Amino acid sequence: MRPFGTIKQIDAGVSMSAMRGWPSNGPVAICCTAGPYDIHAFVDVAPDPGKGRYRVIIPYLRGYGTTHFLSSETPRQWRARPAMAVDIIALMDKLDIKKAVVAGFDWGARTADIIAALWPDAAARWCRSAGYLISSQAAGSAPLPPSAELQWWYQFYFATERGRAGYEKYTHDFAKLIWKLASPQWKFDDATFDRSAAALDNKDHVAITIHNYRWRLGLAKGEAKYEELEKKLAAAPLISVPTITMEGDANGAPHPDPSIYAKKFSGRHDYRLITGGVGHNLPREAPQAFAKAVIDADGA
Repeated sequence: MRPFGTIKQIDAGVSMSAMRGWPSNGPVAICCTAGPYDIHAFVDVAPDPGKGRYRVIIPYLRGYGTTHFLSSETPRQWRARPAMAVDIIALMDKLDIKKAVVAGFDWGARTADIIAALWPDAAARWCRSAGYLISSQAAGSAPLPPSAELQWWYQFYFATERGRAGYEKYTHDFAKLIWKLASPQWKFDDATFDRSAAALDNKDHVAITIHNYRWRLGLAKGEAKYEELEKKLAAAPLISVPTITMEGDANGAPHPDPSIYAKKFSGRHDYRLITGGVGHNLPREAPQAFAKAVIDADGA
């Protein structure tokens, strides 16, 4: 496992963003992580296309690791669609990054979707696991078949105060269960899990996570400043940025069939099924395949 570079705290406007990665003067690759995982999902992803190592940046999500809000008055929310993307754009502005290859999985894949759709000039190329994940609160209110609803059991659990209290009490147990369900063939050890689970001990983590899922179901309000972005995303905008999407052949998390979202990419789009029992945490379970996709996306 490669060692990370020194962790850095960056004032990204709303929050103090914490990030790690590998420094370089080469092109920038921003890796967007997911919950309940952390930046260590990308610890073995070190793309080098032979033209100079990438400058790899891996920011923590709000409510993970050493991130914190700059004001005590800021709502401890993470509106599911635009907030993380806004944080990434603010981070790029702060670091004077004009363009980057944006990669991610799970929530990070949605972030990559949104950046590519709303800020295509910033996302010069991008790759990510899973498909087109831009939707709307209204679309999320539509009932699914029972077998699909079953996969979202925790979304309904978090809608209750019992669920909030349970997540607060058993945060690490919940995360480990999701890891196992989402990647049923990945035999990770306790040390691997504990390294990532430490990021869940952030004081804002529970509040932000619960708000995220309650907002999806229309049970919590979001910040008004994201309304205009939400309206744009609700229209399900096409993505013109050259894209590579990937899926593990043993992904146990809810995920759409590639045929459903293929037409949402108006630019070049390549879909890759990664075989060998690879689950949801694709960059950790198949780092070489993930790194190759970053390199290939950059050369698209």
